[in-house]
Amino acid sequence: MERPQESAAHDHPPATALLATGDDVVKGEKSAYQKEERLLRPPSHLPQPEAPPGLTKVRSTGPDDERRPIDRSVSLKSTAATIDVSTIGKYLRDRGNVFSAAITKRISTLKEPPHDGGECDPAGSITEFHVSGLKVIVVHKGENVREEGETDGREIKGRVSFFSRSGCRDCGAVRSFFRDRAIPYVEINVDVFQERDKELVERTGSPAVPAIFFNEKLLGGLVALNSLRNCGEFERRLREMAGGRCPEAAPPVPAYGFDDEEELRRERPDAMVAIVRVLRQRLPIQDRIIRMKLANNCFSGSDMVEVIISHLDCGRKKAVEIGRELARKHFIHHVFRENDFEDGNNHFYRFLEHEPAIPRCFNFRGSTNDNEPKPAATVSQRLTKLMVAILEAYASDDRCHLDYGRIGASEEFRSRYVNLVKDLQRVDIFSLSADEKLAFFLNLYNAMVIHAVIRIGQPGEIDRRVFYCDFQYAVGGYPYSLSSIKNGILRSNRRQPYSLVKPFGARDKRLEVHASVPSSLLCLLLNPLIHFGLCHGTRSSPTVRFFSAQGVEVELRHAAREFFLGGVEVDLERRAVYLTKFMKWYSADFGQGKDILHWILNYMDATRAGLLTHLLNDGGPINISYQNYDWSLNC
Repeated sequence: MERPQESAAHDHPPATALLATGDDVVKGEKSAYQKEERLLRPPSHLPQPEAPPGLTKVRSTGPDDERRPIDRSVSLKSTAATIDVSTIGKYLRDRGNVFSAAITKRISTLKEPPHDGGECDPAGSITEFHVSGLKVIVVHKGENVREEGETDGREIKGRVSFFSRSGCRDCGAVRSFFRDRAIPYVEINVDVFQERDKELVERTGSPAVPAIFFNEKLLGGLVALNSLRNCGEFERRLREMAGGRCPEAAPPVPAYGFDDEEELRRERPDAMVAIVRVLRQRLPIQDRIIRMKLANNCFSGSDMVEVIISHLDCGRKKAVEIGRELARKHFIHHVFRENDFEDGNNHFYRFLEHEPAIPRCFNFRGSTNDNEPKPAATVSQRLTKLMVAILEAYASDDRCHLDYGRIGASEEFRSRYVNLVKDLQRVDIFSLSADEKLAFFLNLYNAMVIHAVIRIGQPGEIDRRVFYCDFQYAVGGYPYSLSSIKNGILRSNRRQPYSLVKPFGARDKRLEVHASVPSSLLCLLLNPLIHFGLCHGTRSSPTVRFFSAQGVEVELRHAAREFFLGGVEVDLERRAVYLTKFMKWYSADFGQGKDILHWILNYMDATRAGLLTHLLNDGGPINISYQNYDWSLNC
């Protein structure tokens, strides 16, 4: 805008001006208003702004035209200067209509292919064009912008469901078909919901899976699905199913909780639970100072023997034997975990639920599981089947990305898994064979990571103690964190990186879990392969998987080969090898310098192995670098 230049006298009037008369002041104000800023109007070919009536205007049609000053003597709050709000609203609506009309005109006149990055269909009409800061997509009325089988956001009143089994390729193909087309579905895995296996046979006449249902109508398996899709019948049936509500005769959605009647019939209280309930009521449980340490909620061995004798009317020797059986079944423990059970006033014990760490365990829900402990092998197999089914349903095909939100909300997790891990509280781990024990702890670690992400969030880059040390399960009467499983059991009680102490002390009973392993398995436990079977919930960690006891070693080797497909890079020009960061952290397991390179040769693909072999054989120096570790959540 142009601004008239004014003298310094205008900016700083002399003091004598303040003594002017009233007429002089009015004349001075009028002269000032006549020197106001000039408004610049838009070009003539654009819409001209018009002030709503009711306001004093300052119009200027030319540089020499007379301008009328605003009457400053009239207050805006007075009735003479009242603003017409409705007129202003009409003015804004008119301006909006002008802009909309311009856009509409632009769309209707575009018939030639665009030159600004837009797109057009074969008929030549514009389907997309770009304006400043906007991307406009043109959809003619009645057109469907979706692929075959997609629901285009409409509500599906019916239900698509199918029966499946874990590890079934055809079931995976059906799952991918529905996912790719954004068709909501209900999957009923009969390995997880075993009570539904009978229903599958009743509805289809066969235990074969997959069995796809549109509402209550059986569509068939994968072959039938492909046939209907190829002939175009699938789309018609989908629309027909989507339009009507799902009848009660359709396969029901898996319900929350244990609805397996056979499983409930197998649940029975422990044979010792009756005496345990008596002891909980009659024993003098109190806090005591023992060896200069405070022991909470404990009782003496002699007190327990007296209560057993009084209740069962048995001898002292028999009472001591019962006490040892209760300790073996993890109903009670010595306050310092020094012995199973001894009679006397100098030996103090407490119930499992009174252990300081047990109530904080995430598989402890207010009370201990007093049912007869299931065989550890059975619990391990059920855990593996359940977690495999969860991965198939809620993870990407390559298992690199997990949908933790859907896992946490699923019936498989919040009912079946949460109830299953309660059976770990008093399970007998020592009954497992060597391979079973290794597969058990590998699978338990990966399952606990998923549970930890759901309950407390992803592991942090700086403070990871809450995730790896404070998140615990009660297993076989003892608390186990992710760190104690990895470093205490799988790495045979080795220090974790940047730590000065070992996970288990010299008198820790958990040392017996790996100390009792035969020497043939001990070398496997110390093998670095275990690192490729553990998923830490991060993008740089190996993909999540669950192992079978029968082939755990073979599966670990396969996991290592799969990881090194992208976990190692060889640069001949720079004579450099780039490895994952956790191999540096656990160099005590992998070795140093060229030793680690010779070890990874066994698990690399042929191309990279050939390049690395060339570097190792020519006798020159090799630079080993470590890639940055990505702590982002694998979701």
